[in-house]
Amino acid sequence: MIINKDIFQHDNPFTIGIEEEYMLCHPESGDLINRANEIMDSIGNELQSRYSYELLLSEIEINTSVCQTVSEAMEEITFLRENTKKIGESCDFRLGISGTHPTAICKDQTFVDNESYQWVSNQLGYYAQRNITFANHVHVAVNGEECAIHVANSLRRWIAPLLALSANSPFFEGELTGLRSSRTFQFSVFPRTNIPDHFNNFNEYKSIINKYLESNTIEKPRQIWWKIRPHIEFGTIEFRICDAQRSLRNIEMLAALSQALVYRAVEDYNSGTLIESFNLEFLNDGLWKAARFPLDTKMIDPANNEVCTLLEQIEQMMDYVHASLQYFNNAHIIKTVHHICNNGTEGDDQIKVYSESGIEALKQYLMDNIEFKLNYIGE
Repeated sequence: MIINKDIFQHDNPFTIGIEEEYMLCHPESGDLINRANEIMDSIGNELQSRYSYELLLSEIEINTSVCQTVSEAMEEITFLRENTKKIGESCDFRLGISGTHPTAICKDQTFVDNESYQWVSNQLGYYAQRNITFANHVHVAVNGEECAIHVANSLRRWIAPLLALSANSPFFEGELTGLRSSRTFQFSVFPRTNIPDHFNNFNEYKSIINKYLESNTIEKPRQIWWKIRPHIEFGTIEFRICDAQRSLRNIEMLAALSQALVYRAVEDYNSGTLIESFNLEFLNDGLWKAARFPLDTKMIDPANNEVCTLLEQIEQMMDYVHASLQYFNNAHIIKTVHHICNNGTEGDDQIKVYSESGIEALKQYLMDNIEFKLNYIGE
């Protein structure tokens, strides 16, 4: 495959795009129902590029255009959420948002009937149908393919704190799993969903893609689903770490952090101070800890191999991007980070609702508590 390096040339680097994956739910029971075809048939030509299928007919993805600022991206997300809600009123479904549906049974799910998703089904068989997962992805544009490779190497350091802030999938097939992000482990059954190894240069990355294509491991580069990757079709760094979020404020936070992390890492790359080699075992241990345990749990700092807590890693990340957040006029999201650190994630909210009111009330909660307007703490 000829990979166009010019895709990593941007007139305006650090532009941003956001993707959200929604549950399509029965309006009364909150169970998953197949409505993706109806959504795709309902949207006009002007919005065709803003919607896409996922693996199952009970899920839909929305994506923003290339946005100059996080604020602009949030305006699009708000519009697309509201638009999808309106489609649901005519197609008899409601949106639900969680990293996993709390009670959906895997064997009851129906695959999207197109060539790309049938390929996934044929590859993974039984385990493809178990991917009832819903994520939030963020793209940030980077200038230069070599810069993108080295920045992606470095940003692996922050996978654990980003997941810890977004953990929102404690249930699966009716079970309180004990995990804070069961989505992480359900999706990790798929191949090529791991934390990638360190790459020395862009040619090494390109060689892996071409070998995978040559050996029929993949049919297209997008079937490499790493937690973070240089995206060779968009010329971006794509963050694929986080669970879906009901709160628009949380989506804004994750998008602003992603943009600020890329900006700071590019600055470090240009100044020759970028840290990008880490012990992969420690990175994977951090991922496990963030998906399983609360913020006071111990982990190993991948930068210095010292024992710390997840909360301390979040604090280090915030120190690392503080000036970058100010540069992009997004320093207000620091309050959102502090709120989660002090009050818990959306997954903690799920457990509280379940403990107080049961699983049926939780399904209603996941539909009733979606934000369609960006509200800030204290408003």
